[in-house]
Amino acid sequence: MNVSVYTMQDLYSVKMRASRMVCDKNEHISGAEKIIHENQMNRCVDNLIFRGFHHEKGKADFINIKLQKVNTDEIVYFDALPVTNVEVSNWQEGYETIKQFLKKSGVVKYNEIMDFLPQTMAMRGAMLLDVNSLMRLEPDLNRGIRATNMDQERNSDYVVSNSKNHYEEAIVLATKVANCPGIVGEICISDDPNYITGYFASKELGYIRISKLKEMGSEFGGRIFLFDGSQYDYNEAINYLQNTYVIVKNMKQFDAVENTKSKVDKWKHLQEQLEDLKTNNLYRTMKQFESSQGAHVCYNGRDIVLMASNSYLDITAHAHIKKYTKEIIDRYGYGSGGSRLTTGNTDIHELLEKKIADFKKCESALVFSSGYVANVATISALVSEGDVIFSDVLNHASIIDGCRLSKAKVVLYKHNDMEDFEKKIKETSFHHALAVSDAVFSMDGDILKLNEFVEICERYNIYSMIDEAHATGVIGQTGHGIVEHYNTDKMPDIMMGTLSKAIGGEGGYVTGNRILIEYLKNKARGFIFSTSLSQASMACGIAGIEIIEQEPERVKKLQQNVKYFCACLRHNGLNVDSETAIVPILVHDEKKALKLSEYLLEKGYYISAIRYPTVAKNSARLRVAIMSTHSKKELKEVAGYICEFLGIGEKNG
Repeated sequence: MNVSVYTMQDLYSVKMRASRMVCDKNEHISGAEKIIHENQMNRCVDNLIFRGFHHEKGKADFINIKLQKVNTDEIVYFDALPVTNVEVSNWQEGYETIKQFLKKSGVVKYNEIMDFLPQTMAMRGAMLLDVNSLMRLEPDLNRGIRATNMDQERNSDYVVSNSKNHYEEAIVLATKVANCPGIVGEICISDDPNYITGYFASKELGYIRISKLKEMGSEFGGRIFLFDGSQYDYNEAINYLQNTYVIVKNMKQFDAVENTKSKVDKWKHLQEQLEDLKTNNLYRTMKQFESSQGAHVCYNGRDIVLMASNSYLDITAHAHIKKYTKEIIDRYGYGSGGSRLTTGNTDIHELLEKKIADFKKCESALVFSSGYVANVATISALVSEGDVIFSDVLNHASIIDGCRLSKAKVVLYKHNDMEDFEKKIKETSFHHALAVSDAVFSMDGDILKLNEFVEICERYNIYSMIDEAHATGVIGQTGHGIVEHYNTDKMPDIMMGTLSKAIGGEGGYVTGNRILIEYLKNKARGFIFSTSLSQASMACGIAGIEIIEQEPERVKKLQQNVKYFCACLRHNGLNVDSETAIVPILVHDEKKALKLSEYLLEKGYYISAIRYPTVAKNSARLRVAIMSTHSKKELKEVAGYICEFLGIGEKNG
């Protein structure tokens, strides 16, 4: 009979939680728990308090100590999981190692499960994830599940250290979790910035300590409990994790653990992901055109109608653009030679910026190498850690990436829902905040409620920023964008746009007041550390804006074509409407969207199938992009083909 030394006298559970106030919010710093003998209590409490005040993440403002007598009859004893130490070269290899062990544990959706890890970063507890449905099972999704009431077996003369032993505490947690009903595995990364190891653990495979799962200095950390809901009730698992007292015996010291070197093929995981994309109809390839971008292009030696291009006004090969660009190349050559702040600034760069500012009726403008860079650089320059960004849930990827890079807290609000936008503002504490939204949403084609958006931002003293990439040259009576569309004086603080869509060239820009632009020149890293676009690219932008101003009939014809195409779809039984050049045809199924795109290409029309992750899963679509130069015959014909494939309306004769 195995008798524990713990039965010799009364035992007490000691729990410590340390936190601090950051931006009027309570931030968790550290936690620990021990099951100790009564004579160890004073020393244990002192050392846990010391730990709370001397954590790598900062000094605590508040420390809570909870003492509770433990009924020894309720304690469950487990032998510690066997330990394997796997040495890896970097965190990417560490992630692939976890995937290997997930597969060994019979987990099929290992890639999707790893995608959940970033969501655990801000949680105090762990995510409880069903491995089959990928549903989160925690009652409180912000707090997560906290496995508590556990420790390792120790003698009555053991002294609890004032420093954390990551290895021992991890073994205790992993052993308790692995023995939980329904748990098939656990993934853990420490949030300690000076501790880069993590682990995968399961009852069958043991505790797999992986030497590197993040970069040194990173506070990223999180934990996922993997649950098989096909055989067990998750409420039973939650009750076990939170309430059952567990003591872990026979723990092997770390210096006695043998090392193994990970032998992951560094290319294998990339190939596996490509195969997964193919299996799920998400693999992407490029089509090679053999002509200039226009309503008609040459593809595989065949003339086809292009209905996927962002060149909405069809001016990329306009005679004025070609003539002016050739003149500028003759004068300046092609390359700019450096960043704008060193040698890459010329009068042609500044001429374009004045042209943009005048076009947008703003004080000043700044050109970036692309629209993507303009968003990322501007957002990350305006806000930082401790600030807040309010972002529409359907914003473009460049906005999302700019938010991530800024390290500000991101609060998502429902798509174009101004009530929810204001509600989220009221619920959030902040000193500095930015609200950002697409003007025309690139995958749905709908338009921001600009007046309400700007009014709310002004009411709460928040920077307002809009992305006009798909608005300029498209909406407004003369194509000047969303402000003209609403005929309003409600100007956003920051307007970003591109030269690469309706304007027909390349590059991005930001407009606003002079303070904003001077600030970005000095703070926006995507501007400071990038070689400037060539003078030829600047010339394309200047000429493109001039064409929009001098040929307003192009904008009018584009808007008429959109109305006509939507009317053709409705006539065939497909209820679709749009005020912009983007007309989404929702198909939902990825494979069906690809088949429809292929069918239309056979008929002489190229329209892209848009799939996850560009849009949400099960919302695959064809994104029809109308040009001003599409003929009514083409619009009517392709509308008929679309409806014919979808099984509605009349067939084309």
